[in-house]
Amino acid sequence: MAQSPQLKQSSPTSPDPQDFRLDATPAMRADNVVSGEHWRIGLITDSLVRFEWSDSGVFENRPTQTVLNRDFGSPVERRVTERDGRVIIDTAALTIVYDQQPFSKEGLSVVVKGVADTQFNTWHYGDAQRGNLKGTARTLDEADGAIELDNGVISRDGWAVIDDSAANIIIETDTVNGKANPFGTWVSPRATAETDLYFFGYGHRYIEAVRDFYRLTGPTPLLPRFAMGNWWSRYYRYTQDGYLALMDRFKREGIPFTTSVIDMDWHRVDDVDPKYGSGWTGYSWNRELFPAPPAFLADLHRRGLRTTLNVHPRDGVRAFEDAYPEVAKRVGIDPATEENVEFDLTNPDFVDAYFDMHHRMEAEGVDFWWLDWQQGGVTRQKGLDPLWMLNHMHYLDSGRGGNWPLTFSRYAGPGSHRYPVGFSGDTIVTWESLAFQPQFTATASNIGYGWGGGHSRGPADQRRGGGPPGGAPATCSATATKSWRPAGTSSARSARSTDCIRPTRRSPARSRGTSTVT
Repeated sequence: MAQSPQLKQSSPTSPDPQDFRLDATPAMRADNVVSGEHWRIGLITDSLVRFEWSDSGVFENRPTQTVLNRDFGSPVERRVTERDGRVIIDTAALTIVYDQQPFSKEGLSVVVKGVADTQFNTWHYGDAQRGNLKGTARTLDEADGAIELDNGVISRDGWAVIDDSAANIIIETDTVNGKANPFGTWVSPRATAETDLYFFGYGHRYIEAVRDFYRLTGPTPLLPRFAMGNWWSRYYRYTQDGYLALMDRFKREGIPFTTSVIDMDWHRVDDVDPKYGSGWTGYSWNRELFPAPPAFLADLHRRGLRTTLNVHPRDGVRAFEDAYPEVAKRVGIDPATEENVEFDLTNPDFVDAYFDMHHRMEAEGVDFWWLDWQQGGVTRQKGLDPLWMLNHMHYLDSGRGGNWPLTFSRYAGPGSHRYPVGFSGDTIVTWESLAFQPQFTATASNIGYGWGGGHSRGPADQRRGGGPPGGAPATCSATATKSWRPAGTSSARSARSTDCIRPTRRSPARSRGTSTVT
């Protein structure tokens, strides 16, 4: 394999607010707005409409976690009339009828024009999206076959709705809860509650709907070239020498890889004192398995491999961690107390110390992070999903100093395509799970989520699903064979084939299979 291009040079530094500033045009064009005291209808295009109701009469013009751009640069032609207390708005694609009262199914409706093959092309506020062609899901953890998917922006009935009412806003601020904010921007709750909906009435113009979803929420970033290659990952207690030997064996066998994914046993797991809880969260190398981490990472780089480490951040930074003294002091804890540093993404002191800890490991050779968040959607801030905040902050931080940003994490709702690459979670290895993968991969593009990959579990589940004879798991790599880009979109897809190498001895029972960009 050819030598990697120059790797990024990273060191612990204060955040540069420029790295966290958004390129956004969040305010709607004034000439595209029809409004009253408590309501506002924004015609973003003739097919994409924002509906707002605010009891306070205050409306949100700043970017949210999902939506960055509400001004597409052109006026929208429409005819507005008022009759019997109702506002009627006609565009080339839609007819909107609204009674100027709090939104209700009786008072707000939209007819999508040009959809001749369905009787459900009229939307009433609150209607279920029965014809939606679906998007993706937060995770496939424990999935054994098909699961329910979230909605996308295209539908057989010609319309889809995204409810952005609960989304936090992204603001520029020097302080957060009385603490200095070194990042320049922050995610904050809305000052006033409002109903905030985006109606996609594109009929069967599916490509145009997805294109405008990207315009509304931001483009899909271009990936570094190595990310398009084959990734190796296995949930297994590798040693430093054993892992390097495996990489060399792959090369001898003619199986090319560009990325080494090191699962959680890179850090201390089983030898963590129970008084601290489990070893699921960790930031200190297991020196028994990896005695010389900088040398190990350098050896992978010399083999032309980029490296990502798995982290489960939920338990914060505890007293057994190498970085604990520095992190504790940063958040105002005396390290002598051994008090746990809570994982708190609403505290800028913690977030700054958290990234400093990661930067020190990046300076040793870690290229990017696998954010394996599995612990729900609650933080101390209403409406702020920790998974979304991790994806947002990690991705932007990884681009500091002009580096090519990259992270590896689960889907956290519409707009998650801005933080590639996606990780779908740990499916159970059965034929039912395999049969679901083509659908799951394809429909993700209906919500713009084009870059993603996944894991399968075993060996117990491999035996359940018809694994190799004798119960011994094979180590498999999913190999990209072909990529293409649907016309009018920025989302590449790829087909996969699988190469398996039979082990020379039975592996320990800790194996989750493979991971690859798909």
